[in-house]
Amino acid sequence: MKIAFCCTNTKAEPWLEAFRQALPGVDIWEWQAATPGQTPKLADHAVVWSPPQSFIDEQTQLQNLFNIGAGVDALLKLNLPASLNIVRLNDAGMSVQMAEYVCHAVIRYFREFNHYDKDQVEQRWSYRKPAWRAEFPVGVLGAGVLGSKVAQALQQFEFPVNVWSRSPKQLPGLTSYTGLEQLPAFLKASKVLVNLLPLTPDTENILNHANLSQLQAGAYLINVARGKHLVDQDLINLLDQGHMAGATLDVFRVEPLPAEHAFWKHPKIVVTPHTSARTLREESVAQIASKIKAVYAGQFIEGRVDKVRGY
Repeated sequence: MKIAFCCTNTKAEPWLEAFRQALPGVDIWEWQAATPGQTPKLADHAVVWSPPQSFIDEQTQLQNLFNIGAGVDALLKLNLPASLNIVRLNDAGMSVQMAEYVCHAVIRYFREFNHYDKDQVEQRWSYRKPAWRAEFPVGVLGAGVLGSKVAQALQQFEFPVNVWSRSPKQLPGLTSYTGLEQLPAFLKASKVLVNLLPLTPDTENILNHANLSQLQAGAYLINVARGKHLVDQDLINLLDQGHMAGATLDVFRVEPLPAEHAFWKHPKIVVTPHTSARTLREESVAQIASKIKAVYAGQFIEGRVDKVRGY
């Protein structure tokens, strides 16, 4: 069993040691580009995060790319052989973190804690009338592993929760919308929009003026998926016009977010540094190791990605 490890901006040795413990006898190494004239060492499988095209071109015997995160948009940009499978993580500890982040953001808006923060700075003791949950419906774009977990967590606080997905999903207690034809109705039913969609050519720029303007007046956006889902200026315009009341953004078109970007100083925008859900190494290794064992046992591998649709 030969495995190449090619994860950009990742310290390799802790991962390599963990895989060696999980898969005794495995030959796993950190990939380095072969020098001209050198015969490269070829692997059967690869553990990756944002690998370069040169890695794919060199590793001609690969059967599976095991992505150490849930997002595979970086892989879909590469020129991949038709026979090469992409396998994503199902969770790896991210869903609970994501639910924490989103619930915190939603509750912060619902309970108006942002106004209390301002009151403290100004040393003002004020009282705000409690809002009705029935008037604060939350719409979750994307009903995969992360989206479903977030929606179910929000249910625990008794918010009305709607979900939208490209294919039908039946989740207990939730109102489900499906397909582009039901997207307008989903948006109009949402006071808070939480984006957890995969990034594909079909979903890029989906958070644009036309769609965001269909949200209920005084709406909020929470984007924890990908920065390219959002048209930045469209959001700023809707916030400045008063149709939207606030946004919590964890992902951006350029990361780190450039110092000159308007999001940093906008009074209605909360910026966090792509920290809503981080991959946990122990759980990731265990899950990928299990999938690799399934390959050699001739079993079905959960998490294979449709390279056309991106999920």
